[in-house]
Amino acid sequence: VFYEESGSFKVATIKAENPGSLQVEAPTGKRSKIKTANVLLNFDDAIDDFMGLAQAEADTLDTDFLWECSEENEFGFEDLAKAYYGDKPSNIQLAATAIKVHAAPVYFYRKGKGRYKAAPEETLKLALAAVEKKRLQALQMAEWVEQLNNKQLPAGFADKADHLIYQPDKNSLEWKAIEESVASSGRLVLTVMADAGLITSAHDYHLGAFLREMFAEGTDFPDYADVVGQLENVIDHLPISYAEAFSIDDATTNEIDDAFSLVDLPNGNKRVGIHIAAPALAITQGSDLDAIVLYRLSTVYMPGNKITMLPESVVRPFSLDEGEVKPALSLYCEVAPDFSIVANETKIERIKVKQNLRHDSLEPFFNVETLATDSGHPLWADLKFLHEFAESLEKARGKDDPNRAPQIDYNFYVVDGIVSIVARERGSPMDKLVAELMIYANSTWGGLLKEGESAGIYRAQTGGKVFMTTEATPHQGMGLAQYAWCTSPLRRAVDLVNQRQLIALLNQQEAPYSKDGDALKIIIRDFDQTYQSYSDFQTRMERFWCLQYLIQEQLTELTATVWRENLVRIDGMFFITKVPSLPELKVGTKVILEIKHIDTLLMELSCKFKQIIADAEREVLVNEDLINEVESE
Repeated sequence: VFYEESGSFKVATIKAENPGSLQVEAPTGKRSKIKTANVLLNFDDAIDDFMGLAQAEADTLDTDFLWECSEENEFGFEDLAKAYYGDKPSNIQLAATAIKVHAAPVYFYRKGKGRYKAAPEETLKLALAAVEKKRLQALQMAEWVEQLNNKQLPAGFADKADHLIYQPDKNSLEWKAIEESVASSGRLVLTVMADAGLITSAHDYHLGAFLREMFAEGTDFPDYADVVGQLENVIDHLPISYAEAFSIDDATTNEIDDAFSLVDLPNGNKRVGIHIAAPALAITQGSDLDAIVLYRLSTVYMPGNKITMLPESVVRPFSLDEGEVKPALSLYCEVAPDFSIVANETKIERIKVKQNLRHDSLEPFFNVETLATDSGHPLWADLKFLHEFAESLEKARGKDDPNRAPQIDYNFYVVDGIVSIVARERGSPMDKLVAELMIYANSTWGGLLKEGESAGIYRAQTGGKVFMTTEATPHQGMGLAQYAWCTSPLRRAVDLVNQRQLIALLNQQEAPYSKDGDALKIIIRDFDQTYQSYSDFQTRMERFWCLQYLIQEQLTELTATVWRENLVRIDGMFFITKVPSLPELKVGTKVILEIKHIDTLLMELSCKFKQIIADAEREVLVNEDLINEVESE
């Protein structure tokens, strides 16, 4: 018998016949049971070479001519064989016809066992065109895959780079070629793209992914009304403070939204001024600029660059720049010699900014060693008093801890692609002065909103969880009855919103946001999501520049500190990585690692344990919260 089984043709010798089935033996000697309905031919010829002869004969048949010979109506393969060969085709010819017709489903539609129907002419033309297109595509894809495997970029890929990298059409031929290259070469998609030159910069890839997600329409600012003209009308009536202010910021900061002043009072007390830029005076709720603020919600920071919340032309009229008089929301604290606070007063005014101090130039004159003796800086006495006042504020909220383990922050400076990573100990006199005065202002103004029964956005912490809320809930971690972000209105939408509420309260006007409405809750929801995305991106780019620094310095070895189990922290930067070969060592043990591989695109650092640094194995105080935060990230 010549029969069909699972879509292919076979021959066998009948050994036994049963109703509806046959017991057969294949040329190989294997016996099996087949259905009688699957038999196409019964014959008495030898079967040893039958299929070989039938396939050879089928290869000589012309499919187009067979199609022309076929009838319009449904037909059996025997009928087509007779039309092609004559009235008495041989068993080999019959089998060859069945094989050929069955192998051409574009030409012949199957209608049952051994029965077919020829495709209509127009349908056949379309189907053949599709088959030819697939054939050409297969040839093209094979060529592209070969080029990709040879780390060459196929023609036309560069024009589609953005979509292929960030939003590929999984059905496109180009993407299928990339996937095939991944499968055949054993590399990752990003590696295939980078090796071929589709991704030319790891930095730009990471930045591009972020921009597509958060700034799909670009980072340029849309048109908006003239804020300078509005500002002039608003501030003309504002009084000018007799105090002169100074700011303390990093050298790269150009959105200066906080400054300080210190004035001696006749009663022996001092008047401490905390001055915050006041963009809420001109950026009104519902304006074009307000829409920008509520879309961006915060300035985005990354080493060597940033994406500002507000346009430069809006920042400049409000930034507390040196030598200029700028509008400000000021908190004045009358401070007694024992640093107790006698009274607080909040004012909307204009303040003259005497100086913008920068960390790098101020630090030599204002540090732990210079606190005891005049360093010669013109503002040393004022800085010393403000630092002592800051320490008293820290003690007042129960957060002074002289035994606290030192924590290091790392600043990144990128110039022409060259990165510098500069360590700064957190809690330095400069840091403490600024941080504590900002914390005090945020807490005091949060209390002012609460007392005035005005809506506001607060940062709170209960049960260890930090969250944003419209309720003046305590912030247990900071030891405060309430805490509202108010001191960075040029860089954070929440601060600008709270500043609007404060200004309305001070002017005894209706608040822009009511306590009963949903506007603030919507802002909180959007801000939380967006701010977290911005923070994650900043962390990612800092990790990128840490790896880039290792490449830049051509390091083959590095020192690290055991963080936990097989996690180590690279010295000179805050970069945690796993070292699988690390033996079981105490936390704080200093080790030398051999760098095996660095990949800034995949954010991978592969190191091998080399040795313990002599006499360096020791226990260190570790911030458990920071460990948990790193591991969760």
